[in-house]
Amino acid sequence: MTTRRFPHPKVPEVFALFWVVKLLTTGIGETAADFMGTKSLVTAGLVGVGGFFLALWLQLRADSYHPVRYWMTVLMVAVFGTMIADGPHVALGTPYWFDSLLYAGGLVALLTWWRSSEGTFSVHSITTPRRERFYWGTVLMTFGLGTALGDTTAANLHLGFAWSIAIFGGLIVLPLVAWTRGADAVICFWLSYALTRPLGASIADGMAVRPQHGGLGWGTGPVTAVGLVLFALLVGYIAITRADSPADVPADEEPSAGHAEHEAAAVRELDLATD
Repeated sequence: MTTRRFPHPKVPEVFALFWVVKLLTTGIGETAADFMGTKSLVTAGLVGVGGFFLALWLQLRADSYHPVRYWMTVLMVAVFGTMIADGPHVALGTPYWFDSLLYAGGLVALLTWWRSSEGTFSVHSITTPRRERFYWGTVLMTFGLGTALGDTTAANLHLGFAWSIAIFGGLIVLPLVAWTRGADAVICFWLSYALTRPLGASIADGMAVRPQHGGLGWGTGPVTAVGLVLFALLVGYIAITRADSPADVPADEEPSAGHAEHEAAAVRELDLATD
């Protein structure tokens, strides 16, 4: 079976605007799923499940990175991730802290599998379809984990949205501090990526939920609409400027056969010279 290899990584470069858009998708995913769920379960299923698989299919069949396609996939993963995180709690009655443990175990297992199979789980190595499937599976798992974590602090621990925002806002700084002190950049990235979900969802829920439940009472519909407008503006800016286009040469690019032969010949010559 032939294996495709993308000319460049199929994910954006990570810079400040990346985290802003990522936070927006987490908030939109939370309030959009709640809004559609209260209006029509059929609509929620069509948009959440159908939209997720359609966006992922379009992303996986492409050979290059494009901001609109990529971020639409992240957005649909956010909506779908909210549904799969809330599903066990609603259907089985499991506490959110238990769901958090399950998703955390699944995330660690998936990253371990990815690392042992491909030798790396860096986002800069997404240059083959197999690695991209690992990538999107991990992204989905972080959304499920983040949703459950946010609900754990707000609901199970009864801390409310303000404290949840403070807790996750503080926690998300720790990977950055650890990275500046020499910690593994890839692990720090995925920790930050997972923590954006409960932070963004807590902010969105805090704005949408009624005051008697600890929120501002703006409603899930208006919060979702404002989030979508900001999302469209930022992604449009990125698409026009191509500010987050991946580097021309992948960080893990494998040497060509000719280069490998040249290196081997150089080693043989060095051995002969030392003899």
